[in-house]
Amino acid sequence: MFTGEHPLNVDDKGRLAVPARYRQQLADTHGLQLYVTIVNLDGNARLEIYPAPVFKEIAEQIQQMEDRDLAEALKLGFVGRAVETEIDRQGRIVLPPLLRRDAGIDNRAMLVGQITRFDVWEQATYEATRVPQDQLATALQKIRR
Repeated sequence: MFTGEHPLNVDDKGRLAVPARYRQQLADTHGLQLYVTIVNLDGNARLEIYPAPVFKEIAEQIQQMEDRDLAEALKLGFVGRAVETEIDRQGRIVLPPLLRRDAGIDNRAMLVGQITRFDVWEQATYEATRVPQDQLATALQKIRR
């Protein structure tokens, strides 16, 4: 399970160091192959990074959708923009230039664990989209903890 916030540097080649604990977890459970795609909801773009097996499950769900128009939209905007990558020997992945540009990511980013994936945000955008405390309190009341 991927959790936590990690402010990270993106080098001039677009490489981002994956925290060591995640690298080990990925190697043990999913392998080092990943997919990077972009999601832009309400004008707040972020990159989403999925272990290959998780991304392939999502792609299969899209293929099985009954609403073909929605399936085609997801294939074009979500799967079609995805780029396959792999964690290198130094523990880095390359964030593709077009996706970085469209997400507004320059040299600083925030990597956020999202249970089965990672989100990569431009730092100021991430700070501006934090969930308000009252909304978080309401959501926490809906789960048993």
